[in-house]
Amino acid sequence: MELFFNFPLWASIAAIFFAQFMKVPIQFIATKRLNWSLITSTGGMPSSHSAAVTALSTGIALETGLNSSIFAVSTVFAIITMFDATGVRRQAGEHAVVLNKLVADFNRFLEEAKVWQKKHEHEKRKELKELLGHKPIEVFFGGLTGILLTLVLHYIISK
Repeated sequence: MELFFNFPLWASIAAIFFAQFMKVPIQFIATKRLNWSLITSTGGMPSSHSAAVTALSTGIALETGLNSSIFAVSTVFAIITMFDATGVRRQAGEHAVVLNKLVADFNRFLEEAKVWQKKHEHEKRKELKELLGHKPIEVFFGGLTGILLTLVLHYIISK
């Protein structure tokens, strides 16, 4: 039963869902296109990874204090996660763009050389996921989302 009263855990989960949901209206404002698949996708504004780890650290700070060992662990975990989101994962996404271009060019060659059109759609190649990582601004706003949402939840619950 204690699991249901673990505030840092639930604040972190709430931050993930909130950040994922917010991607839809933010993308709509930017592109004027409604894309509900963003709710389950990686990348984009705001970073749900950053929101989750900052919500976790903020929740731990509120419960155990800034001088606790567990807060230190969660903060280092958050820093590594957010650094990874802007570094390695973003580079993987940029590599995916280049690889998708190469695959597209190769497939265009196959279309001319073979009867590509007669194949069923499911037989054709799947593109690599290009939107893996985050821009620094997406990580910043994801982190800010996690902190602010956790503070609001803590205020509501402690009343």
